[in-house]
Amino acid sequence: MVDVVVVGAGPTGLWLAGELRLGGATVTVVEARAQRDPNSKALTIHPRTIEIFDCRGVVEPFLAEGLRIPNGHFGALPDRMDFSVLDTPYPFTLALVQARTEELLEARAVSLGATVRRGCSVVGLAAAGVELADGSVIEARYIVGCDGVRSTVREAAGIDFPGTDATTWGWLGDVVLDAPPERGFASIAGVEGGLMIVPLPGGIHRFVGGDPVGDRPGELQFDEFRATVRRIAGTDFGMRDPVWLSRFGNATRQAASYRRGNVLLAGDAAHMHFPTGGVGMNVGIQDAHNLGWKLAAVVTGRADESLLDTYHEERHPVGAELLRHTRAQTALINAYSAEGQALRSVLSEMIAIAPDLSRELAERLSGLSVAYASGRRVPDRDGLFAALRTGQHVTTDLGVVRPDGHFALSG
Repeated sequence: MVDVVVVGAGPTGLWLAGELRLGGATVTVVEARAQRDPNSKALTIHPRTIEIFDCRGVVEPFLAEGLRIPNGHFGALPDRMDFSVLDTPYPFTLALVQARTEELLEARAVSLGATVRRGCSVVGLAAAGVELADGSVIEARYIVGCDGVRSTVREAAGIDFPGTDATTWGWLGDVVLDAPPERGFASIAGVEGGLMIVPLPGGIHRFVGGDPVGDRPGELQFDEFRATVRRIAGTDFGMRDPVWLSRFGNATRQAASYRRGNVLLAGDAAHMHFPTGGVGMNVGIQDAHNLGWKLAAVVTGRADESLLDTYHEERHPVGAELLRHTRAQTALINAYSAEGQALRSVLSEMIAIAPDLSRELAERLSGLSVAYASGRRVPDRDGLFAALRTGQHVTTDLGVVRPDGHFALSG
């Protein structure tokens, strides 16, 4: 029997596995896919997540390989939030393909002693652990579902997932361009729709967007995708050789509870939303960062089981705020009417001329504004991030700082 089974080897599950091992818990990660998904659903690593990586001494590969972007968008508005004013050593986002992020996080988890088993589909919960598709059982004291929006763990535990179904659809395409935009990046919006273009490794460009007629589910075909881009941008940029085409909706849901007995949820298993702003993976990793030290402390006998209740108390409001912000951005992105375009113009102008508004939005989207009952996240002062690399509480002239970088009420 292991202390914890983590279901799902995405960024959330892999970071959680590393945190559990850092705290002394035994952990096995099980993943249904035999191989890592090469298609990158998440590209953006936000400042707070970069800080978390620094607090564990693993930030350097991300800084070396990621593309630094010193600003960010809110609802795809043309005027962008300035991250340079943020109180962080990392006033930028990093663009890095998800497969590489997972590779780095898995290497860390394995180096700390976690076991990762691929090609293992979890079909339900057993009396003491999880049941796999082959009928075998992995026994564990605790199970954490990091297995996405269709979470088997969440459903098996009987945790409700209330919310709203999709009413609008966006699309994504990774393609080769013979005539890419200048500098590789572009953001275009108007009554015909909106899109953003971002360069990826290997000569690929990613298109993400939506349009007034893009409200239908189903498999996205290349001809439809190319015609939509041409209608919005006036050109298809010479696109060819699609690598990945996908459609996604704005269904928005949140788990009613992040814990039921010995079952806990993190990441997309706990919250589902339109992927605007690139925040989903970041909130998932931050869920894992909050849960990891607590669950490790409980299974090793250093803390009472009641500590796990604080995970829901602290992270469920963060998930609710995530849903509120992504819904607001979705409304702006889909504001295609003349009135909607006027609203976009006014708000975009306010971001450009009101630095306090720009900073407030940037702090919220970057994760730097997250606060719990015990206090806000502590910025890096006098080598604090380096001191947190042991995964233990740290006492400084600021007071007692928890392993996840927030103030603690007690040591």
